[in-house]
Amino acid sequence: QVQLVESGGGLVEAGGSLRLSCAASGFTFSSYWMYWVRQAPGKGLEWVSGFNTARGSTLYADSVKGRFTISRDNAKNTVYLQMTSPKPEDTAVYYCAAHNGPLTIGELTRKSSGYWGQGTQVTVSS
Repeated sequence: QVQLVESGGGLVEAGGSLRLSCAASGFTFSSYWMYWVRQAPGKGLEWVSGFNTARGSTLYADSVKGRFTISRDNAKNTVYLQMTSPKPEDTAVYYCAAHNGPLTIGELTRKSSGYWGQGTQVTVSS
C-alpha cells in the first residue's frame, strides 16, 4: 500500500525557517521523482519544486527559487522541503507527490497522476 505522509508544517514568522518532510512507503522510493505542490487559501494547486531522481537534479518555481530547497534521503525514504525566508504568500497546504517519471505542471496542478500525500498546513505570519 502506497503512503506519503507529510509533516513539519505549522506557524512560522516571515523570515524564519521551516522544514517539511514527506515519508514514503509502498514503492521503490529511490526510483521515483518527488515533487512538492501547494494550495493557498481560495486558490488552485501550484507546483513548487521537483527532484529528478535520474539526474539528481532539482527544479523550482520562480516564486520560491533561492528560498526553498528540496532534498531527499533514499535510505529513509523521505523527501524534504527546506523553507527559508518564507513570506506570508507562502501560506498554503503543502503536498508531496511521487511518480516514476517526470510529470508536467498541468498533471501536477490537476493531481491527475502520481501518488499524493494528504498535505500539511504552513502558515507564515507577517
